Amino acid sequence: MTPLAEPVAGLAGALSSPFDLADASAYARWRERKLALRPAGVQDLIVDVADPFALSPTERNALLGRCARANMAVYRGPAAGADSSLPRALGRRVGLQRLDNHWLAEEDGISLIEVSQRSDGRGGFIPYTNRPIRWHTDGYYHPASQRIRAMILHCVRPAAEGGVNALLDHELVYIALRDADPALVAALMAPDAMTIPARVDDDGMARPAQTGPVFSLDDRDGALHMRYTARTRSIEWKRDEATRAAVSFIEHYLASEAAPVHRVRLESGMGIVANNVLHDRSGFTDDPARPRLLLRARYLDRVSPPATPDDEATWRTR
Repeated sequence: MTPLAEPVAGLAGALSSPFDLADASAYARWRERKLALRPAGVQDLIVDVADPFALSPTERNALLGRCARANMAVYRGPAAGADSSLPRALGRRVGLQRLDNHWLAEEDGISLIEVSQRSDGRGGFIPYTNRPIRWHTDGYYHPASQRIRAMILHCVRPAAEGGVNALLDHELVYIALRDADPALVAALMAPDAMTIPARVDDDGMARPAQTGPVFSLDDRDGALHMRYTARTRSIEWKRDEATRAAVSFIEHYLASEAAPVHRVRLESGMGIVANNVLHDRSGFTDDPARPRLLLRARYLDRVSPPATPDDEATWRTR
């Protein structure tokens, strides 16, 4: 479970949960600590690593500490070739084992995020183009049994221009909603809040419709999960006033100066480790001789908690 959260009712040894709308005290304690430890800027998220294939204990703890406090970290290592074993090796060091077997990933489970020239359909999906991508969490179209809990995005080659990622801790979105009106959170926790319609291709049903909540809690550790897309096509929101108000709040919040968004343009050797936070991507222009290439690994696990979650010295000084 996240070190910033308290135990969830119903779990072994559980007492309370900050995400229980009936427990204002647990929420207040968690909220105070969460806001006190949030990073002031993207520089607070960066960890320099000598070899991402073999993190040192200090580097590993620095990444885990940032993920515990902000659900994300940015690592900066030496430029390396397009070795798809890198995100898998780094993932194992931070507790990520179960890769999502995405149908557009390579045989090893790693996706090559580039402007696609292939004839396998990749070019029909926006990550494989140079167009902007709106706010979303990965796998929002998956069933709960295939929930994407974490991801690694490693940069092999940046774009010539653009390709900036914006990152926003979903727990801070939860706080903004609950502080405004707990009824907004309740609406988004409804099991029928958001439906992604079925996807049909030339061979028939490629993916059935997926209905579920925006916010949910992990059955194993009580961590908060967010399932969201800012797309206006291929999405159906529950048709009631509370859901419409909650969706409108998120849209305005994401577009406002109040949202603590971190923006980073990954350079060769840099990468993001995150518990599937909200993210977007600006459009970009490629150098034809060195087109943008990122390696993406998506996991059914969350990043491991740090061995010493209260060691703020590492968080503040690295």
